[in-house]
Amino acid sequence: MTMKKDVLQVLQQFSPIPLNESMLERPIHTHLGDIALPCFPFAKELRKSPVVIAEELAKAIHHPLILKVQAVAGYVNIFVNRSVITHSLLQTIHTQSIAYGSNNDGNGGVVTIDLSSPNIAKPFSMGHLRSTVIGNSIALLLEKNGFKPVKINYIGDWGTQFGKLLTAYRKWGNEQAVHQAPIQTLLQLYIRFHEEAGLDDSLNDEGRAAFKALEDGDTEALALWKWFKSESLKEFQRIYDLLGITFDSYKGEAYYNDKMKPVVNELADKGLLVESDGALVVELDEDMPPCLIKKSDGATLYSTRDLSAAIDRKTTYNFVKSVYVVGNEQSLHFTQVKQVLGKLGYDWADTIEHVPFGLILKDGKKMSTRKGKIVLLEEVLNDAIALALKNIEEKNPDLLNKRATAQAIGVGAIIFSDLKQHRKHDIEFDLATMLQTEGETGPYVQYAYARAHSVLRKTGASASFFVDEVNDFEWEMVKLLEQFPHITRQAAHHLDPSIVAKYAVNLAQAFNSFYSNVHVLSDATHKAFRISLVTSVAIVLKESLRLLGMQTPEEM
Repeated sequence: MTMKKDVLQVLQQFSPIPLNESMLERPIHTHLGDIALPCFPFAKELRKSPVVIAEELAKAIHHPLILKVQAVAGYVNIFVNRSVITHSLLQTIHTQSIAYGSNNDGNGGVVTIDLSSPNIAKPFSMGHLRSTVIGNSIALLLEKNGFKPVKINYIGDWGTQFGKLLTAYRKWGNEQAVHQAPIQTLLQLYIRFHEEAGLDDSLNDEGRAAFKALEDGDTEALALWKWFKSESLKEFQRIYDLLGITFDSYKGEAYYNDKMKPVVNELADKGLLVESDGALVVELDEDMPPCLIKKSDGATLYSTRDLSAAIDRKTTYNFVKSVYVVGNEQSLHFTQVKQVLGKLGYDWADTIEHVPFGLILKDGKKMSTRKGKIVLLEEVLNDAIALALKNIEEKNPDLLNKRATAQAIGVGAIIFSDLKQHRKHDIEFDLATMLQTEGETGPYVQYAYARAHSVLRKTGASASFFVDEVNDFEWEMVKLLEQFPHITRQAAHHLDPSIVAKYAVNLAQAFNSFYSNVHVLSDATHKAFRISLVTSVAIVLKESLRLLGMQTPEEM
């Protein structure tokens, strides 16, 4: 039960009309109570003014859970019995521990999550960070809510860009240079191709022809492609290890090369393919451009592979939902894919959901691999870890496991900086801001957790859930702790990790305010209760950060 539901049960005993939880509000200001019931919607049915309804209801309510009730300008403001609520809540958190906030809404249903998906032969840039950490957090949130997430790293190992890369390697490449520094060398070749193609458009034709040869199974092209892929995956794995992220599948675009023809045939058999300027398309709704299935040269496209992948994933996993964590700019593409699947008669097409996100900007501008304006994620992670280690050396040089702690702080700072923003927003990359220990940052929340553990290490006393009086600082934490199950449910429902990140900041702020104003260990009367309260905060902070994909050092 939650405070809202508990209060609702009480109100239903006294209300002249049926109530539901959505009618109750949580006042912003504490002097307006803990729960409020606006009476304006009842005026017409009861033929009374909201002010009169509120006054009559306030006078009628009497219950051990309710400390006092006030009627103010058409609202019934309810102040709950803090001791009763707090005792019950702390007992629940201590009993459930990290399972607190979990539910079985998903009933074990599988949700496939398409995330990360970097391109081979290119470095893992900051541009791929968002899909990776947003998708990983969504998987953790869905699992918390009773679903079975399947994380799929749909590696970008196919497409016309590889024709361009093969062309560039054949023209300007050096085998020894690629062996010495594979990704960096291939990146420079890719950049040079676009510079040269800007002066000579015939290079683009060569690139397209090279990809068609690759698609047709050219031996030399395939050997080069496999080499580029092997080197890329080694580099990617180092970064995933730093982020602490694993995957259930690495089926990339190339996996679907032999699975596209049946989809094209099915489209043809159902009369959905239409020729347009030599290409094959599926016509969609009037306000939607046609979905291109095959180019005029016979080469397939992203749409063809994504249709094949969607069908394959449904066959393999029988998902209840299929989520694609891909940038805002692909919204049209996924709308088209869903409509084509619908036209094919697949009733599960509506379970596909595109989870869009904005760009990471540097100095207000989009990062671009083609023009060489790129920030490498591995370098950023290592810089963040180094800066965190420097801060530790300055502030806590005797700390044990400094390197591991610095990694948790540095990597966590980057993850949190991304996830605290609503995913649709563009975000500005600023490493110094990310690592600050004040403000809405990962280190700030981690430090609150470490501070809580510091308190608990010094206690030397057992915890107690019993309390006669709960002060305002304690009550702010209790109210936030009580909201955690709602937070995890909302974050999963909206596929939005920022709900948890913002909650973690609020809980950390409430704890730090409590820590600065309340004597936890020296007040013998309330010591046992406050230990249980701090323990509960530590449990929920740790679980909040885990749901974001972050670690929680016990000392910083």
